[in-house]
Amino acid sequence: MSEKQHKAEHRSRPNSPEFRAFIAKGWADHGADLPSTTQAAQYAEARREAVSAAFPGERLVVPAGGLKVRSNDTDYVFRPHTAFAHLTGLGSDREPDAVLVLDPREDGGHDAVLYFRPLAGRDTEEFFADSRVGEFWVGRRPTLVGMAAELGIETRDLSELSDAVAKDAGAITVRVVGEADAAVAELVETARSQAAEHNAETAAEADVELSRFLSTLRLVKDEWEVGQMQEACDATAEAFDAVVSELPEAVKRGRGERWVEGVFGLHARHSGNGVGYDSICASGDHATTLHWIRNTGEVRDGDLLLLDAGVEVDSLFTADVTRTVPVNGTFTDTQRTIYEAVLEAQEAGLAAARPGNKFSDVHAAAIKVIATKLFEWGLLPDGVTVEATLDPEHGQQHRRWMVHGTSHHLGLDVHDCALALREDYLDAELLPGMVITVEPGLYFKADDLLVPEEFRGTGVRIEDDIVITEDGNRNLSVALPRTADEVEAWVQSGGQR
Repeated sequence: MSEKQHKAEHRSRPNSPEFRAFIAKGWADHGADLPSTTQAAQYAEARREAVSAAFPGERLVVPAGGLKVRSNDTDYVFRPHTAFAHLTGLGSDREPDAVLVLDPREDGGHDAVLYFRPLAGRDTEEFFADSRVGEFWVGRRPTLVGMAAELGIETRDLSELSDAVAKDAGAITVRVVGEADAAVAELVETARSQAAEHNAETAAEADVELSRFLSTLRLVKDEWEVGQMQEACDATAEAFDAVVSELPEAVKRGRGERWVEGVFGLHARHSGNGVGYDSICASGDHATTLHWIRNTGEVRDGDLLLLDAGVEVDSLFTADVTRTVPVNGTFTDTQRTIYEAVLEAQEAGLAAARPGNKFSDVHAAAIKVIATKLFEWGLLPDGVTVEATLDPEHGQQHRRWMVHGTSHHLGLDVHDCALALREDYLDAELLPGMVITVEPGLYFKADDLLVPEEFRGTGVRIEDDIVITEDGNRNLSVALPRTADEVEAWVQSGGQR
């Protein structure tokens, strides 16, 4: 449930009987029109059926999570737990403290019930006095009937959750996505502990199994999810265009990485829910720090700018795209050499991303190109061949300059399906509907004495989001320039594609 906020005693709270009577009247009705069931909710029903089939006769508890305090009496913007969003179709900032319960039916299958805190009446203290959830302060929340219409499932007041979870807890298995909400996990464990043969360790293992299943369930996207991913990539491409158009301003104003971050964030917030993760806006040597999210540096003429960023659309699906561009519109000879090596590696990874191949084959194809380039440039230790450095047990020297993997699954989480087992992820066969990134890079830090001086302080990554198809893959972010010549023309035209 939501973290507690500090409530200052010096705040003025009108609460006289006369005030309460006055503020409760004179408001127009909200209206009786109900929303239509959303497309997202229609697809979520099939996902719930898959979960139901995997856990017959068990009660499954999937919390949205609660509000997190940012400072004192202010909260971070709410973002529901991914499993909850996936199984309900709720996105954006909905719905703090809600809990989805899949309750087993005697005749098989499950009834889906959403427990949440519905809109309070205007005659309640919550309406005018609760600055965290009150309508007067944060706006109108959904009603029980409105949410039921929107999601196509039964809804109940959150106050009924405890009894619903505890019902027959000793007779049936109850599982919870515990990492989503510690308070709900504790509520479930309290109910389970009433059973004579309860074993806390076994119950915890069962909870992990549920979380893993829900994570693995997202490996293959349905047609609606792929459509959302395409929307996210399209919005991201437009935000990249805006950043490129603002590069001269970023140079002129100083603190240019922040300017880049702000421009991208503006477009992400306008076209979607916001950014899908902290944007990496890394200029010059900062591009060699893989997760540079401080974005405190200058953007200088002659630098390469590595921008790793993605728009998260309202459904919470996010893109994850990287482009590395010359700030002044022209690669130096050394920058172009490194860039084209990374592009060649990415092309090899893209070619390997097809049904029948394993997920790990994508990395193997890309990293072989990286290793070969480093060998050709004479950067590997003396006597170390390409074959020797690719040896996973006694080699890997090439990974000094590319320590990360080439791909990861993408969807509601930027690193989606993270709880999946190795055999379902790295060692698994690529299937149509899987959405992955392909993102090789080369990073030569400014203080790396093992590379030529002209290489130092140069980082390049090229990343695209692809969906596996029946005969290969489709690049969802293909709209953005990739070749060195295309990138130069893009920057020189001020972000016009």
